Amino acid sequence: MTITTLSNYINHHQIPLSNALYRELGVGYHFIQTEPMEEERVKMGWGAGLASCPYLVPYYEQPEYARKLIMESDIVIFGGVDDESYIEERLQAGKIVIRSSERLYKEGQWKAISPRGLMKKYHDHTRYRKKPVYLLCDGGYVASDFHIVRAYPDKMFTWGYFPKVENYDLEQLFVDKNHEIPEILWTGRFVDFKRPWEIPQLAARLKADGIRAHITFIGGGPDAEKVLSEITEQHLEDMITHLDFQPPQVIRDYMKRSNIYLFNSDYGEGWGAVANEAMNSACALVANQAAGATPTICMDEENALIYQNGDFEEFYQCVVRLIRDKELRQHLGRNAYQAMQTTWNADHAAACLLKQCQRMIQGHPITFEDYGPMSKAKIIPPGKMYRYLKKQACSGQT
Repeated sequence: MTITTLSNYINHHQIPLSNALYRELGVGYHFIQTEPMEEERVKMGWGAGLASCPYLVPYYEQPEYARKLIMESDIVIFGGVDDESYIEERLQAGKIVIRSSERLYKEGQWKAISPRGLMKKYHDHTRYRKKPVYLLCDGGYVASDFHIVRAYPDKMFTWGYFPKVENYDLEQLFVDKNHEIPEILWTGRFVDFKRPWEIPQLAARLKADGIRAHITFIGGGPDAEKVLSEITEQHLEDMITHLDFQPPQVIRDYMKRSNIYLFNSDYGEGWGAVANEAMNSACALVANQAAGATPTICMDEENALIYQNGDFEEFYQCVVRLIRDKELRQHLGRNAYQAMQTTWNADHAAACLLKQCQRMIQGHPITFEDYGPMSKAKIIPPGKMYRYLKKQACSGQT
């Protein structure tokens, strides 16, 4: 079996899955990147580990070889590239393509009313609904978006990103997290959809209410000056420590020591691999239901606390619960760690994917895993997701 992944560029979040596929397929696996990594991502440490990727093929350096792989591989996994010309010839030839996609409508499904947009979606997706073209849904809202344009009926799989899962001594992790006051962590780019301004707002409310905690606030970006000025203006230096971008391994070290991780991105966050990493580090996750990873890997009250997008009061109360309840923090952190170890990791995802690829190549009907990667993606509209996740928690369903 030969599989080629085609994307804009590979990064440290994608390397573990590609490594797992390479271990199984050897020279039968390749990753074609269509462009060099953006400088901002390089500064954030996203290029770490690229030198040890023997399967990596830069399209811009080896175009003929890359085109050959695209046409002759048994299966091509295509995602992260806006230019459909890379894959058009293979689609026209009726060969198997597995698309991997985040949301179509991060700004809202009302965008689907655009005639020009619908024509584009028909050209790229809907016209292949009866062809051997499938969809890996990188986030909990992807299936709903593609359902609107009538694409991939009964051919959408639960998927996501699978950053490296570390094996820790769980009990030692909790010893390392035993601080005098709870340690809270936020990391990321200071951009609108990650809602960094809520962190000073949270700290100010905690301080006003006399609730002790410390927040490590890591990152930078377009909104940094505005957000960081709030720390000074509200005299929050005793509660918030800000650091600029840090390498991925340094971020992991902070996660290992942190009790609570704030995953407060809104619908603009297609996935959010920091959620995987924080859960792998046994952090108690406070998760916005709008972020793409939340409906996929988080279970409310089981391995995370989920709140409704835009409801700062609920967000605040989730944080306060965790600050005050060490047992709840450890309960969520322990279950989060186990979820990454058993289900949401690259090795398990690769095994599930390869099993399905084999069925596709042999012409057998597709099947779905019962849960986790390659299970059937649920079609739940964004407006109904919060209620669904809360109901799911009450019923104990997965």
